[in-house]
Amino acid sequence: MEQNILDCVIVGSGPSGFTAAIYAARADLKPELYTGLEPGGQLTTTTEVDNFPGYPAGITGPEMMMDLQKQAERFDTKVHYEMITKVEFSKEVGGVHKLYAGNKEIFARTVIISTGATAKYLGLEDEKKYAGGGVSACATCDGFFYKGKDVVVVGAGDTAAEEATYLAKLCKKVTMLVRKDVFRASKAMIHRVHSTPNIEVKFHHELIAIEGENNLVERAVVINNQTQETSKIDVDGIFIAIGHKPNTDIFVGQIDLDENGYIVTERGSARTNLPGVFAAGDVQDHIYRQAITAAGSGCMAAMDAEKYLAELH
Repeated sequence: MEQNILDCVIVGSGPSGFTAAIYAARADLKPELYTGLEPGGQLTTTTEVDNFPGYPAGITGPEMMMDLQKQAERFDTKVHYEMITKVEFSKEVGGVHKLYAGNKEIFARTVIISTGATAKYLGLEDEKKYAGGGVSACATCDGFFYKGKDVVVVGAGDTAAEEATYLAKLCKKVTMLVRKDVFRASKAMIHRVHSTPNIEVKFHHELIAIEGENNLVERAVVINNQTQETSKIDVDGIFIAIGHKPNTDIFVGQIDLDENGYIVTERGSARTNLPGVFAAGDVQDHIYRQAITAAGSGCMAAMDAEKYLAELH
């Protein structure tokens, strides 16, 4: 049986995956994209997107992903609503990479990984209940909606400190809940937190529940883990800032990852340590994590893939 070798397979379907598909399709690479379990990626869990250029009235995350998908399909990208469960990458220049969607085998000369990252949550039932109604994992995405209001930030690392100082510029008051008696953040970030007058830090405090009417956040229920005393804080928003986990489990042992599991790409490119394998979006970017930067890196990955294929001939 003749194996069908594709020029380009894209794994993942957020802004980076669909942008890569648009560029790859226009370069006549006939890309095939596998959406994974969450078609549209993290953006489908946000309601309003107001910071993506070109949408003066704003747009919802799911609508924007549908627009990107339609644009990719207009240039004949084939979209599969399936999940890639295993990969066997070639280490040879010009080698064929093998991917599996369940029992189905897929062969490709280039692979663009855009599986994204997943925000870590505490695991409270209330987080799901109030998602989109005041619970968020991204201050730069959603902070604007809490102008002049009171919010809580959960976390002790650099992410939490950055989110808190960013929100402090917009919000009336930011209360940080830190589980231990110290921050994990860098000294510079801790200094910024302490020198921001409208941030209050509550050490030894944990979020245990969220209350509110009509699935809108009104109160954070917290516990002092030293005294076991519970209290309530009136807030409009709760930002969970305990980090992200890149969706790279299936690539472990196949490709270079950093200590946190993010794919390592060559500076100024989307190239990984393997020929013909490229990475775009939050799976390789733990710094910016924005739709627009993900889209930009998707463009880079497709152009890098096109160049790689051209040099094989």
